[in-house]
Amino acid sequence: MTQTFSKSRAKAEIAFSSLQSQFFSRSQGLEEQNAHVQARDEKTARLREARHASEAANLAALADKKAGKHPKKG
Repeated sequence: MTQTFSKSRAKAEIAFSSLQSQFFSRSQGLEEQNAHVQARDEKTARLREARHASEAANLAALADKKAGKHPKKG
């Protein structure tokens, strides 16, 4: 069943559907942006953890190296 609307109602329907389309495309853009931000934050956290592990290993190696150069007198 098709309905016939007045010209003003038809204009209003077109305007509303246009605004609705803009709203949904804006929402989709925000969702994509949020996904990119989340992926970047996860990668940053992963790289930070790797850097901290590397720094800890370097400090441990340096401590072992210093301990080997200066044996304790006993």
